[in-house]
This record gives sequence, C-alpha cells and structure tokens, in this order.
Amino acid sequence: MLSGVKCTVSSCKFWQSGNHCDASTIQVNVDGGGREASQSRETNCHTFAPKS
Repeated sequence: MLSGVKCTVSSCKFWQSGNHCDASTIQVNVDGGGREASQSRETNCHTFAPKS
C-alpha cells in the first residue's frame, strides 16, 4: 500500500477501508493527452480498476 494515498472510490479493487488506496503504483494522466493541467478536473486516475 502507498502510505498517505487517500481514495473515496469504494468501487475500485484497490480501495481499502478508511479510504486508503492499496495499489502499488498510481498513474494520473491529463485528460485528452498532453503533460499540463491547470485544474484537478482536467486529470484522471488511470489506476482505477472495478471490483471483480
């Protein structure tokens, strides 16, 4: 688990109680490509995977 990484998406397979993320790595991308974003809503967590 990545210490200090919080997540409130309980439908993700990496979600753990207490809103902690259990993924070994996190990938965040800019929506639409590129390398710069000026607001958080322009980014997306691509680590998300639905619970099986």
